[in-house]
Amino acid sequence: MQEKIVKIGLVGFGTVGSGVAKIILEDADRLADKTGLRLQLACVVDSDLKRERPVQLPQGILTNDLNKLLSDKSIQIGIELVGGTGIAKEIQLKLLAAGKDVVTANKALLAKHGIELYAAAEKADRCIAFEASCAGGIPIISGIRTGLAANDISAIYGIVNGTCNYILSKMTSNAEEFAEALAQAQQRGYAEADPIIDISGGDSAHKLAILASIAFGCQISLDDIYVEGIQHVSKTDVQFGGEMGYMLKLLAIAEKNQQGRISLRVHPSFVNSENRLAQVDGSFNAISIFGHAVGNVLFIGRGAGMLPTASAVVADVIDVALGNSATIFNHLRLKPRNEVVGLIDKIDNLVSRFYIRLMAKDQPGVFAQVGKVLADNAISISGVLQHEAHGPDDSVPVVITTHPNRQANITAALKGLADLNTVSAAPVCIRIVDIPEDNE
Repeated sequence: MQEKIVKIGLVGFGTVGSGVAKIILEDADRLADKTGLRLQLACVVDSDLKRERPVQLPQGILTNDLNKLLSDKSIQIGIELVGGTGIAKEIQLKLLAAGKDVVTANKALLAKHGIELYAAAEKADRCIAFEASCAGGIPIISGIRTGLAANDISAIYGIVNGTCNYILSKMTSNAEEFAEALAQAQQRGYAEADPIIDISGGDSAHKLAILASIAFGCQISLDDIYVEGIQHVSKTDVQFGGEMGYMLKLLAIAEKNQQGRISLRVHPSFVNSENRLAQVDGSFNAISIFGHAVGNVLFIGRGAGMLPTASAVVADVIDVALGNSATIFNHLRLKPRNEVVGLIDKIDNLVSRFYIRLMAKDQPGVFAQVGKVLADNAISISGVLQHEAHGPDDSVPVVITTHPNRQANITAALKGLADLNTVSAAPVCIRIVDIPEDNE
């Protein structure tokens, strides 16, 4: 079979860009034998032409002039790996206008401006492929769009940020405080010098917006997603949760009920320690999906890094070159915003179980006061854990778990508990997420 030559332009020659170049240049023969495609890196655009990279480019293809790529009509595919939502958006629009299909790993851009970019691609009769945007090397986008296409997906529970999973894993296994675990993550390259987009839950929200949109067939906005990060998590709560049979994870959750209402949220979550998601440690990502026909499927793998992410980018390049991406992209049907807004459930309507930790003064009648606040807000207790260790003001930690209740009731109860003069600090509240088990 005669090989088809596919010329590629790459914009952004950082960590992932270097990985993409490495795979294309070093594995060209193997990829050609496997696919019949001869991938050729024809142009690499970056603002820094002198920085050392872990791959050597052929002479003359590295440039800081985007127009060199845009004007080369022989380049069929443009890869955008610049990141951010400003210049990256302009680059993608220019690539599409120049008649090039786009491959990207830019989850923030797609989460914020995906609908506009998809429309621009449709107008230009081009496609956008974005497998690498959500979970590094895990083929989750293609898994949902093709592998699970026959399913009505009802729920997604995802560990989609390796930085947070590494930190929480260290807090669990080594009884470390958040700051210690974060410092280790930074030393090992799992966290940026400024880690706020990860630890605040923002990165997970970007990925959830993309996953939920294709899983539920809806135009999802970041404003639809409730977001809470892990920066205030204490090892005390990680340990107490462990005693009660739970592991703490930052979960990105998308749920759709039988009436079509959608709940979207990112927050620290206690998960039963026997659940498979709870056992995913370190920097790994995992996404658990429930479909009406397939039941539960679990995707696990490396969610970031040079080569895992580059693996997904090059897979998209191959799919675009084979024509598969255009076919799938052209059949992407998303319910418009005006039909979606009314389907989104607010966090106050969430029904969940909750973990509440109080620092209560060690004196008679305290638990009666606590019980009254909970009862006044229609909250039923499912379990209590108390240690004798004393804290400030001769207080002791008291952990309460609740039966399922509305978030609005819990929020009101937390305010009432904080107002008690026998409670010495603001109560800590963490949601307990009961992920369904597929045991058939």
